[in-house]
Amino acid sequence: MAKTKKAYVCTNCGSDSPKWVGKCPVCGEWNTYVEQIISKETAATARAVPGMKPFKATPLLLTDINSSEEIRIDLGDQELNRVLGGGLVKGSLVLLGGEPGIGKSTLILQTVLTQNTGTVLYVSGEESARQLKLRADRLSGNNEHCLVLCETNLDTILLHTQQTAPDLLVIDSIQTIFTERVESSPGSITQIRECSATILKYAKENNTPVILIGHINKEGNLAGPKVLEHIVDTVLQFEGDQQYMYRILRSIKNRFGSTDELGIYEMRQDGLRQVSNPSELLLSRNHEGLSGVSIAATIEGVRPFLIEVQALVSTAVYGTPQRSTTGFNARRLNMLLAVLEKRIGFKLGQKDVFLNIAGGLNVSDPAIDLAVISSVLSSNLDTEINSSYCMAGEVGLSGEIRPVNRIEQRINEACRLGFKHILIPTDNLQGFDRSTIDIEIFEVKKVEEAFRILFG
Repeated sequence: MAKTKKAYVCTNCGSDSPKWVGKCPVCGEWNTYVEQIISKETAATARAVPGMKPFKATPLLLTDINSSEEIRIDLGDQELNRVLGGGLVKGSLVLLGGEPGIGKSTLILQTVLTQNTGTVLYVSGEESARQLKLRADRLSGNNEHCLVLCETNLDTILLHTQQTAPDLLVIDSIQTIFTERVESSPGSITQIRECSATILKYAKENNTPVILIGHINKEGNLAGPKVLEHIVDTVLQFEGDQQYMYRILRSIKNRFGSTDELGIYEMRQDGLRQVSNPSELLLSRNHEGLSGVSIAATIEGVRPFLIEVQALVSTAVYGTPQRSTTGFNARRLNMLLAVLEKRIGFKLGQKDVFLNIAGGLNVSDPAIDLAVISSVLSSNLDTEINSSYCMAGEVGLSGEIRPVNRIEQRINEACRLGFKHILIPTDNLQGFDRSTIDIEIFEVKKVEEAFRILFG
């Protein structure tokens, strides 16, 4: 008989305890322990997991291990291939997370319908087969080797994988899958941990790549125990503002590639469109004669692109001035406003300041500091910044402009888009051949120098 016992499991890190504790001794979070019913089976009575092969690992000498390149599957999506490191590695386990309705299932289904490298088994625990068919018709995709299975029982899913032997397995979503070996509801910490470990074992033993779609919690982290992120090979985050059309695919963890890559998509009625040149979409070029707009040369991952930074400064109507930001850190804006007041002498303490990064992007690159304070000053003076100027530079507390990384890529992107002038930090171009670019470079050391160039 199976022995059943109760345990308390931390919803943040997955550690368990025989009794409830207020503070998790592993991750340090408070009030994260919840009660779970755990069923343990002895080795004699444990049931074999369907679809599993007997596997015996033997120690190998490090010199005898083949270190050749991993075999990758071309998914037919350049953005997704880039973020994965060149394609999907056979036998890998990929976890894709994101907010509800952001387009996770659309991205994977669209990719599955366009790639023709073999049989695909799409397991859906959230939608019916009819709903998937309607979505596939809207995406205008057609894959004759795509099988759809609407099932949430993991043992049944593995039985079907044993019969169909797919070249790619997709599970949407891991929070809906359950196994009868654990006596708890689907989506619980214990169920997610047990199911993900079983799926990982299947992927490694059968050399079959598996894509898991996961939910996120209210804090923006992947739902379930932290062990879920530890055991998978790749963790992808699909994010964006639902009020805007752009979506960003980031790699948080990747055992087979870099985590600096970034994929950008545009959400349309017929699915997601790959954006190979985000700068041309994020720049409107219709701000001639308008104040409070500047162009920043930024880097997301390893991809350079130019974005519009918009600012509005007005007299405070109420007693306390407002500081509102969209796509930029509010505390950093307060710091930059303090630099403007202390080092430059512009009094903004009694004025409302609103800042917006055009396109709905969230930018954390410190190199846009110079564009932020330029936009604020432009709006305060009601003076336009020439549209042929762009800039990149981090602003320090003493008003100095600090060097930024990948400055050559920023300059080349600005030159490619037709900008004539760029402001960069002093001595940030040591060893760079300026004769290869057709753009005037202004090297500035302090904020005052940048303002004299922009506003005269």
